[in-house]
Amino acid sequence: MAQTGFGRRYFKAFVSGFFVAVPVTVTVLDRLAYVARVEGASMQPSLNPDGESSPDVVLLNRWSVRNYQVHRGDIVSVLSPKDPQQKIIKRVIGIEGDFIKTLGYKNRYVRVPDGHLWIEGDHHGHSFDSNTFGPVSLGLVHGRASHIIWPPSRWQRIEPSVPPERRPLLNWDRATEDGYDD
Repeated sequence: MAQTGFGRRYFKAFVSGFFVAVPVTVTVLDRLAYVARVEGASMQPSLNPDGESSPDVVLLNRWSVRNYQVHRGDIVSVLSPKDPQQKIIKRVIGIEGDFIKTLGYKNRYVRVPDGHLWIEGDHHGHSFDSNTFGPVSLGLVHGRASHIIWPPSRWQRIEPSVPPERRPLLNWDRATEDGYDD
């Protein structure tokens, strides 16, 4: 008889713990962060330097983009403008107000509209990015990649950076504060 009472207590504790753990986990994944495997060559050499043989897994920080605080150089996860079922991961090259020299877009120069970003893969010849579909709405940003967490040999924090040759030509909205207006 004592075993039955112990079993019931154990079962009740498990069930109550389960009903607490599931909502907490869902909230964390929905609001704070989640992990994602990076597939493809578009972000090489920053992500997946060894190709498909050893894909990187990154921590995507959702909390940091909740107020659309995205900066040049951030690597972000975005809902694809062409296929909303697909998420893509790219580097932010330009923010609203920036003038960008494109790499094959229909216009050679583009001013990034308010509420939009210009995103590109690091491996330009193998990337489906703003050079294909244009500026991306900030509302499509899903998270910011903050750390590489797999494989263990590549554990590191991801630092924002924009290659010098891809920096915006000018940010008209912030010309004075960015030092463009001399």
